[in-house]
Amino acid sequence: MAENTTSNTKLEVSKVTLPGVYIIESLDIDDENGPREGKIIADILEMSGIENQYFYVRTKDELVYFIDKFVESEFRFLHLSCHGNEHGIATTLDNISNEELKNILKGKLKFRRLFLSACAAVNPNLACSLFPSSQCNSIVGPSQAVFMDEIAIFWASFYHLMFKNNPSAMKKIDLISTLDSLAKLYVIPIKYFKKKLGTPFYSEQKLMSGASKPSLSDYD
Repeated sequence: MAENTTSNTKLEVSKVTLPGVYIIESLDIDDENGPREGKIIADILEMSGIENQYFYVRTKDELVYFIDKFVESEFRFLHLSCHGNEHGIATTLDNISNEELKNILKGKLKFRRLFLSACAAVNPNLACSLFPSSQCNSIVGPSQAVFMDEIAIFWASFYHLMFKNNPSAMKKIDLISTLDSLAKLYVIPIKYFKKKLGTPFYSEQKLMSGASKPSLSDYD
């Protein structure tokens, strides 16, 4: 029997959303006693007065449950912090393919943005699966392996700057500018996919054009 990767509850996805960050995190068992990227980000958001909720999960079923709670919260920004690769993501105890993630998020990200902090998970295969299914506005995250400390600093800086610039909305022009600057500053391989009409329902916004590690002249 095929495993059920969706909840049984029909959820009402509100067009009216709140500018808050909903963080769901899952790590390997060996990493659970160390620093947690998602919790660090949540603490910094709290310090900055940015509305947020943080939850730690270990299984696919728990992830499905809190995805539904995210929809009920009416928060606009979903941040998933976990391990991943080009084929999918993982919770502590379960692997979740791109196809399964598509089913989990089906219809639940309309009018919302997904920030996926998982090594190499943000790629065209994921975008092709998620955009027509989840109906999200955009997907942002690393396209290659990254170090936890570096990506935690990246995300904390990103949310701080975005909310400082506009506490009520993330506009595309601000997203591009902020992502481009931070990706270059921290030398992080970030991809930004955005929704568009017609197949394949997404396009990639190129970042870090000619990017390299910042030189001293960049700070003049």
